Amino acid sequence: MSASSQPPTAAIFGCEGLALSDREKSFFAKTNPLGFILFARNVRDPGQVRSLVGELRSCVGRADAPVLIDQEGGRVQRLRPPHWRQAPPMARFGELDDLLRASRAARLNASLIAAELGALGIDVDCAPVLDLPVAGAHDVIGDRAFSGDAEVVASLGRAVCDGLLAGGVIPVVKHIPGHGRACVDSHHRLPVVDADLAVLRATDFRPFGELRDAPWAMTAHVVYTALDAAAPATISKKVIETIIRGEIGFGGVLVSDDLSMKALSGNLDDRARAALAAGCDVVLHCNGDMAEMEAVAAATHPLADAALERLNRATSRRAEVAAAIDVAVTLSELTALIGTAA
Repeated sequence: MSASSQPPTAAIFGCEGLALSDREKSFFAKTNPLGFILFARNVRDPGQVRSLVGELRSCVGRADAPVLIDQEGGRVQRLRPPHWRQAPPMARFGELDDLLRASRAARLNASLIAAELGALGIDVDCAPVLDLPVAGAHDVIGDRAFSGDAEVVASLGRAVCDGLLAGGVIPVVKHIPGHGRACVDSHHRLPVVDADLAVLRATDFRPFGELRDAPWAMTAHVVYTALDAAAPATISKKVIETIIRGEIGFGGVLVSDDLSMKALSGNLDDRARAALAAGCDVVLHCNGDMAEMEAVAAATHPLADAALERLNRATSRRAEVAAAIDVAVTLSELTALIGTAA
């Protein structure tokens, strides 16, 4: 809770640079977002990141305000050398010929990521990707995915979630109910998937169903014509209620993908209202543009009781499984499993 004792608003915001401006501090204090997300523009070195994380939480008066980052490994990681390890892409684990070995390696890698994030005060990682890429799809997912095999993706996704949670970091599975068939990049255009429902159930939905107990999930800005031809999943009540909450059975915190992505249309306030009305617990806005954040904030409301309950469950689960790791030993074991410097 914030100093006002009111629930935080159902939004997660980015910020512009390496430290907060006075305007950002005032805006965050006034709007009391649930949390924040960091990008490469916000990262210079460990001391600076720790200071920024502290500033963000100080603005809202909550030492436990979630701070998110995309630290998947491969081409999607905001923390990079020389201060942080270059982690392998998720596809590297799916390429290993033994699933038990691959799962062990994925869990160890996630534990190392969690150790790096925890040292900075970052407590939520937007990973793992549970999407199943198919031939001909856009490479926006590509090697960010473990495999095109649903069983492999589910097993390795579970391993990553376990490794992050053991390291005290909450995982966010993405992009529910599946982005792997998208033929365009949702950062720039709206993907439309025409696969029939039977195919989606047999493939794309399966890893999310296997990880329905994940603490957080991020939606896909994708239209599935078999489900709702008029709206992408993020703003489709039918997709969220019938498929994500219903058939898949996901019971954790549901956060939208970035509202500023060009897959969505309309003003930012309309996008935020639509996502919350469809059933997202929290909306995400990433680019730090103040005018856009003000529009999103104007359209959001305090977290609903159900969302607060889901958030508290996720936090409790992390606390239950967190354990210290020996970084040097873990890195050595991971290197032995995947056959190269990890």
